Amino acid sequence: MHIKHLNLHLLIILTITSLTASAQTIEYTMPEETSPHEGTWIQWPHNNLYGPWYRADLTPTFVAMTNALESGEKVHIIAYDNTELDFITNALSSASVPLSNIDFYIHETDDVWSRDNGPMFVYDQNNDLIILDWGFNGWGDDTPYSKCDIIPQSISADIGIPRVDLSVMVLEGGAIEHDGNGTMMATRSSITHSSRNPSLTEAQIEDTLTTYMGITKFIWLDGVYGLDITDMHIDGFVKFANDSTIITMDSTDLDYWYVSAAEMEIIYTATNAVGDPYEIVIVPLTQNNVLTTYGNDLGYKGSYCNYYIGNDVVLVPTYNDPNDATALSIIQGVYSNRTVVGIDVRDMYEYGGMIHCVTQQQPIALNATGLSEPRGVKSSFLQNSPNPFSTSTTITFSMDGNPSVTIDIYNALGAKTQSISPSKGQRSVVLDASNLANGIYLYSLSINGKVVDSRKMSVIK
Repeated sequence: MHIKHLNLHLLIILTITSLTASAQTIEYTMPEETSPHEGTWIQWPHNNLYGPWYRADLTPTFVAMTNALESGEKVHIIAYDNTELDFITNALSSASVPLSNIDFYIHETDDVWSRDNGPMFVYDQNNDLIILDWGFNGWGDDTPYSKCDIIPQSISADIGIPRVDLSVMVLEGGAIEHDGNGTMMATRSSITHSSRNPSLTEAQIEDTLTTYMGITKFIWLDGVYGLDITDMHIDGFVKFANDSTIITMDSTDLDYWYVSAAEMEIIYTATNAVGDPYEIVIVPLTQNNVLTTYGNDLGYKGSYCNYYIGNDVVLVPTYNDPNDATALSIIQGVYSNRTVVGIDVRDMYEYGGMIHCVTQQQPIALNATGLSEPRGVKSSFLQNSPNPFSTSTTITFSMDGNPSVTIDIYNALGAKTQSISPSKGQRSVVLDASNLANGIYLYSLSINGKVVDSRKMSVIK
């Protein structure tokens, strides 16, 4: 267990005071959620907004998420104060959750929705991690937000990753889904509406997302303003499962979710930035209206699309519903190298969100070395040779025993381009670069499904 407080050291902070429709240069790129994580950020529930029942209602969900994630990546927990920190550590310890891969940060928050207000991590042109600090206004001034709005600034200071101040534009993480290769899907009702960005045109918003996230293709749905507190965030009903697959619902369930027929057609026929169609995978809604653990009928069904992809697990919301098993099975079929874990979100769902809403990934640094190893396995991962290279290169590694090994190759946008699974006992592989373009790539070593190390390499032809 590690506890971290605000460190007052020099950080690079770029403040954007205005946005123009002329800026379309890609300066930063955001990797897709399946790319290797250093860790996951969550903001633990407390009783300072909704009353004395809130923390107790939501804590089992947060304990289950932390327990599922901690073996595959760091879990960064933001606690409201030291009293809350004691509660959290006691709750985790009582559930026998190991604390060795968990650290804690003390900052006051309004609520738990770190996807929307927390730090958003991207790579700059030197492949260094940067935090984007978008404006956050409580989903259009619907709830208190002043404490949550400054969380990215606080975390930037805590962990020493530079921050770009983009508070001139309001953007919630749950309002966008992107494939890591330049394509984004979103609803206008939650981004371009006057409740978020009254002084910005859609073209200005698009240019900003191109510059700071590497988005080059925009798939807009109109959405429905006022339908819920988020004004119809996309991550409630559409998910880029990876760079080639979209998970969504059938037409009946999308109609139930107030998605129009025209928008359904946009989803089902979506193509990526180079014009290739996505594979469409359909998951159901819950069969019944969601009933909380304390017997409150919410009066509406639950979505399974709002899940979170960790390094070695996929956390899927469940509702004690007959369709839970069906949804888990479908999603497991998409992620052969990860374990799907159902997380009961019934009580949290009453407040408007599911798993994706309360998690935010931090990608690994592209020059990272010495990441944590699976328990009981010692390994080393050598720089590929030759490097740079044009046609092929050899990647060498060593480890105790004969565990399952995977080497994944990622481009500068964080999209996986290739995956190699050496035979057990094999300690080197030859990477064929015939299908790789010039540029910088990351390659990561996974042991028994867990990313343990990574290196950079250069292809020059």
